[in-house]
Amino acid sequence: MRIRATVAAVSGALALSALAVPAAHADEVEGDTAISNVVVNAGKAVVVGPTAKKTITVTFTVKDASGVDWAQAILYHGSTIDSSDSGAVANSRDGRATCTTVNATTKTCKSTYDLEPGFNLINKVAGSWKVWAIATGKDSDYVLKESAKSFNVQRASKLTVDATPEPVKKGKTITVTGKLSRANWETGKYAGYTVQPVKLQFRKKSASTYTTLKTVKSNSTGVVKTTTKATVDGYFRYSYAGTSTTPAVNATGDYVDVK
Repeated sequence: MRIRATVAAVSGALALSALAVPAAHADEVEGDTAISNVVVNAGKAVVVGPTAKKTITVTFTVKDASGVDWAQAILYHGSTIDSSDSGAVANSRDGRATCTTVNATTKTCKSTYDLEPGFNLINKVAGSWKVWAIATGKDSDYVLKESAKSFNVQRASKLTVDATPEPVKKGKTITVTGKLSRANWETGKYAGYTVQPVKLQFRKKSASTYTTLKTVKSNSTGVVKTTTKATVDGYFRYSYAGTSTTPAVNATGDYVDVK
């Protein structure tokens, strides 16, 4: 097998460490070793706030007729692992996965990883990440997958709402103001998310679901503001559908008493 150093995340970029693995220029397979059932963060997007480290788990299945020797997975951002600009190596001592025997030919493997703002997370690496994975059999067969699984790493979002005046006479105009913001991994704070479509929604006091009234865009500081008519008692909120880099979020409804 060709040999290269494995990849570790250092200051938001990938550097080299000592564990030898095959070169990662493309998928490779030798013999019958197979990797399947790759699951990242229980199938959910990885949402990270402005400062706190997020630890996630990756699981996968490895099979080989001779028995499974070892396996490893690396998380990375970029078109290929060789050109990646950030990533994470498993928290184990040597970067390898912890594998549990299912039977003579199969093991289930698991690794944990840390994603940390200002370290291996900077704003530009939000979005699609990939899992690079390798496994070997006891007969020296192996499989390498450049992109065994894709998943999203997102900047945590917040959304507020304030409807005024309260109370209000029926038929009068209500002004609804809010702010859409998301984690800035470089400053360690939340910042306004600009020029994003946000829905104004209303729920009658006696109802259980919200209805969309209109869609407005956040301004240069993330503020959203619009007006609507007061008709009946109920709750106003803003709702954001999210993107690959930022999760969906709903503001907590603001109750307005209509006289």
